[in-house]
Amino acid sequence: MGRDAELPVHTRIRAHPERDRTPEAPQILASGLVAHVGFVDAGRPVVIPMTYHYSGDEPRRLYLHGGVKGRLMKHLASGVPVCVTVTEVDGLVYSRTALDHSVNYRSVVLFARAAAEQPDLAERGRILEAMIARYFPGRTSGVDYEPPSDEHLSATALVALEIEEWSAKVRDGGPNGPGDDDPTRPGTAGVRTLR
Repeated sequence: MGRDAELPVHTRIRAHPERDRTPEAPQILASGLVAHVGFVDAGRPVVIPMTYHYSGDEPRRLYLHGGVKGRLMKHLASGVPVCVTVTEVDGLVYSRTALDHSVNYRSVVLFARAAAEQPDLAERGRILEAMIARYFPGRTSGVDYEPPSDEHLSATALVALEIEEWSAKVRDGGPNGPGDDDPTRPGTAGVRTLR
């Protein structure tokens, strides 16, 4: 059986399959900052950018962070299927031809549903502190900020998603258009690094 036949149909990489880096999905999720969360609400597709937490401690679980007053978190917690994408842009690739301009990126696409059991207040506190440490390395609860109170945790929604399928894709390197490696050709080619 070929590799394509072994991959789930939703996460199979069809365009540029040589860029498949699915084993790197955990590292990309752990370093990402914004998750674009797609779902269907009242028959319409919706995509919302959200903060999230992911760690290798729970490799098939991702936590979405939001407010408890909105209907979004309740809808996501109800178990509807969601698609989450996390993309980190590393550089802008410019070429001597318009067609071969590109972007260096690392991305994950995953499909998930809310876990059967959602975090209680104590677990929400642990996850929130881990999330703060991930977004703001070096900040410590009780030193740099007050630990979250039960009142604050009650106003914070964290929806635990169980990851069903995922794939990761990476574009790196320089321009690969015709003549991009020839400095005698007109125009310029290179990479503007963003990270």
